[in-house]
Amino acid sequence: MLEKLNHAFALASGEGKKYWFLGSLMEVKVTGEETGGAFSLLEEIDPPDFVTPLHIHRNEDEYFYVLEGEATFTIGEKTILGKPGTFVSAPRDIAHMYKIEKSGPAKIITMLVPAGLEQLFIDCSVPASDYKLPSEDVETDLEKLFGLALEYGIEVLE
Repeated sequence: MLEKLNHAFALASGEGKKYWFLGSLMEVKVTGEETGGAFSLLEEIDPPDFVTPLHIHRNEDEYFYVLEGEATFTIGEKTILGKPGTFVSAPRDIAHMYKIEKSGPAKIITMLVPAGLEQLFIDCSVPASDYKLPSEDVETDLEKLFGLALEYGIEVLE
């Protein structure tokens, strides 16, 4: 494991490193480098109708906590409507996805255990100039994303 930071720290909303990824805003709150590889934590703002592809993580469990808006999660055979305050677990080796409902953007905390996958998101993102959703002309390099996904143990099903 990496050596973790040995001091307390705090980040308010918008104070972490910000990236635009797949039409969303992703704020990195803590990386694996800062937690000794234990976990990473991201705050995301996803636009209405945003959908992740159905995929499987082979190396980490993924946890979601809905802060604002609504998202429908599909985890294996379960469908879960996530409203503010909803916690959702997506264990490794189980296919999952989520869709933001049309009612408006959603703010979601995502935790990856163990850490590492956050680097894929960072590598395939564009640094964000502000704490807001990207304009339509900011695009994610999908070829790079799908190529790196396999290296990170992500199997995209749809």
